[in-house]
Amino acid sequence: MNLEAGDRMELDQGLVDYLAQYITPHKRAAIERVLRHRTRFFTVVLEDIFKPHNASAVLRTCDCFGIQDIHLIEKTDAYKINPFVTRGAAQWVDLHKYFTPGGSAVDPCFTALREKGYKIYGTSPASDSLSIHDLPLSPDQKVALVFGNEHEGISEEVKAKVDGLVHIPMKGFTESFNISVSASIFLYELIKRASEFESPNFPISEEERSELRLRWYKDIVPHSDIHEKHFRKQTQNPSN
Repeated sequence: MNLEAGDRMELDQGLVDYLAQYITPHKRAAIERVLRHRTRFFTVVLEDIFKPHNASAVLRTCDCFGIQDIHLIEKTDAYKINPFVTRGAAQWVDLHKYFTPGGSAVDPCFTALREKGYKIYGTSPASDSLSIHDLPLSPDQKVALVFGNEHEGISEEVKAKVDGLVHIPMKGFTESFNISVSASIFLYELIKRASEFESPNFPISEEERSELRLRWYKDIVPHSDIHEKHFRKQTQNPSN
């Protein structure tokens, strides 16, 4: 059965309504609250993180701040979710993985981000790096932050290909935070600043909310695949 976009949206909304009967009102309200604050205005890129619990902690941080997308550049290390650290956060965010056998995964990641309108900044304490407080923000410009691995930070390749470098001003002898702490500080500051100009581009669109709502409903309803088959069968053959 070939469906037009409008018909497909109507059918998907019908499936959402159907699955809603298996979700408590409290959980449905929580989903709506989260959807209102979800954003793709900011996104996070992790380059070759080789300690899974650190990357998982960043995923949890992103979910807490309403960040929907996390991009993973895999070079020597493939990321595996640590469920004890994410505490379920991986269920609610989108992971985009980039791996190029025998080459660099930086280019496909950065190309994909720029095609979506992101300006890309690498996090680095380098002398020519901007303070997070001075990073230029505007209502029309989306921002991607790249975090490097635990020992070396972002690679020289990333430094050469980003649109700029940014850092958190430090007052002590240590020049960097743990990656999850660093991500928390960056995101808190950027979201606080973005809230001051109330960009209409900050929240995800209503269409994106509908897509996430349907996916999340499917994820949390037991045997949702069986329910969906039954719903679609009833929709196609209403007399049965």
